[in-house]
Amino acid sequence: MSSTPRTPSDLDPAIAARLKRGADGLVPAIAQQYDTGEVLMLGWMDDQALHLTLTTGRCTYWSRSREEYWVKGDTSGHVQHVKSVALDCDADTLLVKVDQVGAACHTGTRTCFDTDVLLPLLPAEPAEPAE
Repeated sequence: MSSTPRTPSDLDPAIAARLKRGADGLVPAIAQQYDTGEVLMLGWMDDQALHLTLTTGRCTYWSRSREEYWVKGDTSGHVQHVKSVALDCDADTLLVKVDQVGAACHTGTRTCFDTDVLLPLLPAEPAEPAE
């Protein structure tokens, strides 16, 4: 996939100049519940999706599988109302704080990160010496 925008973008050139995009022109966007800190989902944005997110107050993502823009909640009713958007220190990831209405995950669960919890493999604790 090309790193050129899919559509002309109205994103502020100062913001666009700071973004570090992947080879596909996309930046990962983490959606987080603004008041609880709950991590809800990961989506992908290009410049135009970020512009729409910033100007409409609704999260707009680029669907890599459908190769089209989608506004979260337009078909499901599970809307993400944007509270803030921040760039990480490397300008290669977005943190979008939202007020999530309903499920964030396409499976119908609140978050995409509650099904397969992987536990870290920690070294065994040393045995207590016998007395």
